[in-house]
Amino acid sequence: MDSIDIGMYIAYVFFIVALAAAVILPAINAVKSPAGLVKSLMGVGGLVLLFVIAYVISGSEVSTKAASMGVDESGSKLIGAGLIVFYFVLAISVVGVVFSEINKALK
Repeated sequence: MDSIDIGMYIAYVFFIVALAAAVILPAINAVKSPAGLVKSLMGVGGLVLLFVIAYVISGSEVSTKAASMGVDESGSKLIGAGLIVFYFVLAISVVGVVFSEINKALK
């Protein structure tokens, strides 16, 4: 066992601890404050709705290069939907940052 193997095992342990904390701590917080859970579920529901809309409008065309890499029509549609969601969320975040900075400057 060399130092790279030991480092990988330590990284796996830290990853498992972080994953457990990411699941357990919000569950504890949700039990303490159910109103916060409703807001979180509304946010997740909005993202799921956005993905469904993006999936419906995305194309299923497959180029020859993509087909050579094993992408079929459903994979192409999922990739397109993911890109549409990414662009939409990116645009919302940029508008939010610009609005926040302008709002701070005016106050």
